Order: sequence, then C-alpha cells, then structure tokens
Amino acid sequence: MPLAVTHSIVLIVTIVLSFLVAASPLKEYELQIIAFLFIILFISKRTILSQLTQSRLLESVVFTFVVISTVTTSGGVSSPLFFLNYFLLFSLCLLLEPTISIVTTLSLALCYTLSLPPDQGLKMLIPIASLAFLTPFALYLGQLAAKTGILQRKLVESDTDSILFLSLLLKNHIKSIKYNLENFMGDHQLHEIRKHTHRLEVLIEQYEERKK
Repeated sequence: MPLAVTHSIVLIVTIVLSFLVAASPLKEYELQIIAFLFIILFISKRTILSQLTQSRLLESVVFTFVVISTVTTSGGVSSPLFFLNYFLLFSLCLLLEPTISIVTTLSLALCYTLSLPPDQGLKMLIPIASLAFLTPFALYLGQLAAKTGILQRKLVESDTDSILFLSLLLKNHIKSIKYNLENFMGDHQLHEIRKHTHRLEVLIEQYEERKK
C-alpha cells in the first residue's frame, strides 16, 4: 500500500475518533488522554521510532487529536479556537505528503457538518467552507516544501560526490609527488613535481570557486 494512502487512512481514523471522544463521556478525561498521547510520543521517539517518516506520522496523529479535541470541546464550529484547524492543515502538509491536506479537509468538513445541531442556519457552514478555500494554499506549500527537500538532498549528494572525486585526484597527485621526491634524479623529476603541484593548485581553486 502506498505511503500516502496509509497516512490518509490513519488520519481519517484519528479525526473520527477525536470527534467520537469529544461527543462521549470520555471528554471529561480529555487532558489525561492528551497527556498520555504526549508521553507515548516522547517515549516512542526516544526508543522505537528511528525512522523520520514514522516519527512524523505519530506527531501528526497527536497534533490532530489535540487540535480537534480542543476545538470541539470549546464550541465546535462556533469555537473561537476554530482557526487552529487552519494551522493543522498547513502543519500536516509539511509533516507528511501534500495531498494529506485534501483528505484532512474532506474529513474535517464532514465531521464538523455532522456535529452541527439541526436548528443551525447556513451561517454556521461558513467556517467549514473556509477550510476548502485554504486547502489549495496548504497543498502548494506542501509541494514546495517537498521540492525543497529533494533539492537539498541532491545538493548534499552532489557535494559528497565532488569531495570524493577531488580526494581521489588529490591522493593520486600526492602519491606522484612523493614518488618523484623519493626517486629524485634530476630535471625530469623536478618537472613532474612542478606539474603535479600546479594541478593540485588548480583543483583546489576550482573547488573553492564551486563553494562560493
């Protein structure tokens, strides 16, 4: 199963569970549940989760549960903390795949709509609709962050390859200079030493120019 699909399923389950907990007697233990999740996150990052992807998924789950629980228990759509959902969209795009914003928006919109009292007017749908307007921006930000990460990894790999290549060339030239010094007989060896020394200077200058 693709990683993005797995992450989407996990987040959908997290969002649904967050709304169910907020609508059940378990909401009285919200602080204890949040504290327990943070303890699990802390211990897991120190012991179990060595991979960055797994760590980010757990962070996303905890952050999603905390935000939704806070908003739903403080008034839901009419909560003054509803804006935290916007930060949730952007943070999930940066932590996971950019397409996560679409899945999160649809799940949040559906759950918030179903949680509305039946006598509420269309005015209460405006905050929910605002999530859809922010989704393209979150998607763009996630794609931009993903491209930046790819470019950074390519730059690191390129620098590593360049350093390895230069080190091999430098090593060969130093070996040649050492050989000519140990077998110095006259002008021929002196010419070889000068040639390799000049080549070393050129390689160092080229490397310094590339680093600027």
